[in-house]
Amino acid sequence: MTEKVHKVLSESRGARWTALIVVSFTMLCGYYLADVMAPLKGLLEQQLSWNSEDYGFFTSAYGWFNVFLLFLIIGGIILDKKGIRFTGVMATSIMVVGIAIKYWAITTHSLDGQVWDLFIFKSKAQVLVAGIGYAIFGVGIEVVGITASKVIVKWFRGKEMALAMGLQVSVARVGTGIAIGTSLPIAKYFATVSMPLLFGLVLACIGLIAFIFYTFLDKKLEVSQQAYDKQNNVVDDEEAFSIKDIWKIVTNKGWWYLAILCVLFYSAVFPFLKYATDLMVQKFNINEDWAGLIPSMLPIGAIILTPVFGSIYDKKGKGATIMIIGSLLLILVHLLYATPFLNHWSIAIILILILGIGFSLVPSAMWPSVPKIIPERQLGTAYSLIFWVQNWGLMGVPALIGWVVNKYCFVGYVTLLGTGFTTQHGSMITKAVVNNKVIEMKEAGMVNRNDSTFTISSINHDSKSNIISVISIGNDTVSKELIPDNKFSKIDKFSLPIFSINKTKVDAFITEKGERISKYSIVSSYYNYTLPMLIFACFGFLALLFGFLLKIEDKKKGYGLELPNIKK
Repeated sequence: MTEKVHKVLSESRGARWTALIVVSFTMLCGYYLADVMAPLKGLLEQQLSWNSEDYGFFTSAYGWFNVFLLFLIIGGIILDKKGIRFTGVMATSIMVVGIAIKYWAITTHSLDGQVWDLFIFKSKAQVLVAGIGYAIFGVGIEVVGITASKVIVKWFRGKEMALAMGLQVSVARVGTGIAIGTSLPIAKYFATVSMPLLFGLVLACIGLIAFIFYTFLDKKLEVSQQAYDKQNNVVDDEEAFSIKDIWKIVTNKGWWYLAILCVLFYSAVFPFLKYATDLMVQKFNINEDWAGLIPSMLPIGAIILTPVFGSIYDKKGKGATIMIIGSLLLILVHLLYATPFLNHWSIAIILILILGIGFSLVPSAMWPSVPKIIPERQLGTAYSLIFWVQNWGLMGVPALIGWVVNKYCFVGYVTLLGTGFTTQHGSMITKAVVNNKVIEMKEAGMVNRNDSTFTISSINHDSKSNIISVISIGNDTVSKELIPDNKFSKIDKFSLPIFSINKTKVDAFITEKGERISKYSIVSSYYNYTLPMLIFACFGFLALLFGFLLKIEDKKKGYGLELPNIKK
């Protein structure tokens, strides 16, 4: 009888690509959830009374538990100890729980108006609970990410590993693109900021089901590998993972260069995406209904190009060089976004497309380079430690940018009196109500005006054209037009009579005759994003530096980062 020849399941192209597709879909679901709130900053301010600092605090929550409680590192150790199947199901389940908590926080009214004192700082209850949900979700999606990386190494080592990792990143970026491009239109269509989150919660459940399906493929691969090893008398002499291996990883200089490059690069991309939609509205005067479509081009570009650059790395090598080129493009884009006179919408599109190229170059070479520096038995922990370092940036940079935008980049709120309202001629506004406190205008200091009080002679509204004409303000005679859809000029924005006071939203105005004027609406709040873009460019410069250091270390240690991945 002829003995049956056993083959490892990963030798089957159909099997390994099926495994990749299933795991990549789970990542797509997670990436949608990671960025679903990014285009909703304006609506969060309008519907839930958040400000830029609240938003920055919330987005920083992604890394709370991963960074401070070391859950991500623990997840990597669990991955190396307990395996892919157990860790993946656990992580996707945590992802679902986190997004469910975030959805509850945004939709419940039980937290309305509450401010919680947390010893060293105060926070709106809704913002804090939503942040806790986002932090739990962050644990889940990050551990799913390191699990997906180990899945690809398991199925594609010695084959198209960089291409596979590039495709996995590309499919995941589809989730980012869908989130950035559709969440604002969905929220506006259903007239609630929570609807995109509900869609994401359903998607998270589907992602969990998809990974459960993958576990059956993983089991078959394991059985086929054992049969192959038995038939060919292959002895697995690789040592099992030990906690001592953590020390070996963190004392590896090449690993540190890669990890630091990773955190710097992603700190200049993902936090940028959190504010990119608002940047398109503020600097490029793009209608907020469509502003999210431009940032969504970045992940779309990555979808196409990351596998291309990964395939180049597989066949030609040059991994460290690819990362250096990507960092250079990052610097270029953020410096041009910081340039004040480059404010045409076409410039915004071109820069996003260039950033998409850089966003494709670095990950296509960075993640496949880790197995060249770290042994496979340590990969789960090595990836988790890189993700842990990365989470310092994903946690700290959004909070930093939110604080910078709120403190140094805020220009003012443009407020608009209610339709048809006309004050009695000569009635002077002398007080304002801010946070339920009455403030004298002399104390408040009006934005862009020298006088402490002003007189509105009349405000007329044309219902057909929906134009409000400010006829007379105090001693100044002006003729301004305001179309309430953000299609007005910069001069009009900052020449309107009713502004916020001390950069704070005004609840009402009070005239000298005691008349309370509260029937007005916030048209929008305005920010200058030059300083945040310069901060992002600085991250790019530092990433470039560590790219060169990694290339030097590769020459010293012979990791093979400049060599092809496919073994002939």
